[in-house]
Amino acid sequence: MMNIKPIRTKDDYKATMVRISELTNSDPDALPDNEFDELEILTVLAEAYENGHYKNEATDSV
Repeated sequence: MMNIKPIRTKDDYKATMVRISELTNSDPDALPDNEFDELEILTVLAEAYENGHYKNEATDSV
């Protein structure tokens, strides 16, 4: 299990994405509870980092 910590840098983000990829390459139903929990937490952290560091290009509705 990865040492879960806040994502503060691009390197932290990259490492988190690698771990998410490792966890999702197997069958999610076959993941032990602790790894499924890790995947869920890492996904939330990655989304929070993305929302704070990458602009969502909203389409203009006009």
